[in-house]
Amino acid sequence: MNTADMNAPAIVMSVLIMVAALLIGALCHGSGWFLAYCFPAVLLLLAALTPLSVLVAKQWERAVVLRFGKLRGIRGPGLFVIIPFVDNVAAWIDQRIQTTEFNAEQALTRDTVPANIDAILFWQVHDPERAALEITDYRSAILRVAQTSLREMIGASPLSALMSERKLADQQLKEEIGRKTADWGVAAISVEIRDVAIPSLLQDAMSRQAQAEREKAARVILGSAEQEVAKKFLEAANVYAQNPAALQLRAMNIIYETTKERGATILIPSAMVDCMNPGGIMGLASVAQASLSAT
Repeated sequence: MNTADMNAPAIVMSVLIMVAALLIGALCHGSGWFLAYCFPAVLLLLAALTPLSVLVAKQWERAVVLRFGKLRGIRGPGLFVIIPFVDNVAAWIDQRIQTTEFNAEQALTRDTVPANIDAILFWQVHDPERAALEITDYRSAILRVAQTSLREMIGASPLSALMSERKLADQQLKEEIGRKTADWGVAAISVEIRDVAIPSLLQDAMSRQAQAEREKAARVILGSAEQEVAKKFLEAANVYAQNPAALQLRAMNIIYETTKERGATILIPSAMVDCMNPGGIMGLASVAQASLSAT
């Protein structure tokens, strides 16, 4: 805390009292020893004690006041008065939300993977009396508790959970830190894990493992597709085996579609034409057309 800002009103009051004392001494010179000397001396003493007795706490500050070593009370915000040499301000507590950065270097996860994790803790003092009386330095204690809790969480979690479930890890870490700092009057508002770093050699191994898993999945999908295609071919073969004319029509349709789409000339061996039996196919087509006409 800036002492000049804290005592600025008291210094102004002290200066005004000193000026008043000097003026009274000058104006009342020869009017009696009390007005000329005693009263100005009392004012000068009051002016000297004013900076020690009149203090100001900002809106977010609280002052822990002790009297002869015992707790007198929590003062602030605003202007308050203490008795010099009897009361003293043991601590100034900032009740705004604070941030603390912490990390865990080379901590082993549950699956024995070394990891470096950086995180940030948002916390706030909600009980200034406990923060001042229950612990010596609550700021450094919060940092130690956060680091210890982070290492405990890393040791109890596999690397995959730390990488994929950060929100859950943040919540668990916040609850653990809040449970430990509650007795000090400090509340953990939130925890955010910023980075999870692992050794480069392990990153390469994990990358190769992920690539192998993707290739395995692709092969499985391709095999399933081949299996489905084979089943469809088997069903088509059964249909063609029961009706040879359908096979011949299908072959001719394939040739027609190929010629139509690509505009190419296809040379068909005579043996293949004989297998197609175009005369029989035309006869079947004529019979089918006659049947449709009769219907």
